[in-house]
Amino acid sequence: MAQLSDDCFAFGGDLMPVDAALALLRERVSPVTESATVALADAPGRILAEDVTAPFDVPPHANSAVDGYAVFFDDLAGDGPTQLPVTARVAAGHPLDRPGRRGEAVRIFTGAPMPDGFDTVLMQEDCRAVGDGVLIPPGIKRGANRREAGEDVRCGAVILAAGRRLRPEDVGLAASVGRRTLEVRAPLRVAVFSTGDEVREPGEPLAAGCIYDANRYALMAALRGLGCVVTDLGILGDRPEVIRGALDGAAAAHDVLVTSGGMSTGEEDHVKAAVEALGALHFWRLAIKPGRPVALGQAAGAAFIGLPGNPVAVMVTFLRVARPILLRLMGASEAPPILFPVRAGFAYKKKSGRREYVRTRLERGADGVLTAIKHPRDGAGILSSLVESDGLVELPEDVTRLEPGETVAFLPFSEVR
Repeated sequence: MAQLSDDCFAFGGDLMPVDAALALLRERVSPVTESATVALADAPGRILAEDVTAPFDVPPHANSAVDGYAVFFDDLAGDGPTQLPVTARVAAGHPLDRPGRRGEAVRIFTGAPMPDGFDTVLMQEDCRAVGDGVLIPPGIKRGANRREAGEDVRCGAVILAAGRRLRPEDVGLAASVGRRTLEVRAPLRVAVFSTGDEVREPGEPLAAGCIYDANRYALMAALRGLGCVVTDLGILGDRPEVIRGALDGAAAAHDVLVTSGGMSTGEEDHVKAAVEALGALHFWRLAIKPGRPVALGQAAGAAFIGLPGNPVAVMVTFLRVARPILLRLMGASEAPPILFPVRAGFAYKKKSGRREYVRTRLERGADGVLTAIKHPRDGAGILSSLVESDGLVELPEDVTRLEPGETVAFLPFSEVR
């Protein structure tokens, strides 16, 4: 009698390590080149297609950091208070129409341009008005509370580099140098469908042996979160000619095709063969858990990403494999997500040679150290385990055993949204 394995990852030949797969995609995936000019308000989340250079200093003039009094530092007594006449008032947007004069102070407000000559500002809370003058205590440093021209941005500096995925603060910085529009990459056009005779649309009657399609909705949400334009192609049954025709038809109008399910080696898994008939697959079995059957290829001219069928495997492989592929296609120069060191609050055994991702939530221990607590259910089909977790503990290929208290790398979901 044949020996049956109770580990589904033990079947098959050599599996490709995750890092090797990511290196391969960097080599074989080129960005989509189209770009468009968009208004600044429409730029957040888009990929910048140009370097943005500052045409002038920001701020363009020295200004006060506080409400108070501007003075010449050399007019202040070093060993006691100084009383100076207050001769003018300077507000933001209303510069003084003359240089400062030695022996005077001017009332100045936050953001107001510093009159020529004045080099120091006293906070109003530290001073006392005396008639038409001000009494200034000793102890201030030269240049205190003065913001220099170009303190934020220097004229000619590249303040935003092409390939940057634009965040609200990036858009604000572009506005600060007077930009009204930005050149950005065209959004990726992504077609998404699920496969499987057992998969049903949410809300439909659920026949025996069938399940509702969680994968497609989760993938569409994740893709839209990256800024992709998503077309929902629905559910395809397990028929080779239907799957091949759907891929072929979708490729003409899309940059990327994304599927879930049908990527393994079963008799009813037809996606792999359909892609190979229309183009090529570069890899399709990764040393990753949950996940393994993940594919990158081309189908009739479009990039193809094939993800596994189990919901947790879909989301883990999307975050760690598909997401970097999509960002590269979008022209992003985004660095890999940051994994944070935390303390393991669980023991774990794994096989050598594959990378595993463990669903965990974080708790702060009595000593203040963040501790990763493993979700009690770890099946690849338990989607609620992702909802009830804060992120993933990444266990590298060479780790075979983890003991409580060891330091592990934690990937928060917020880092890859």
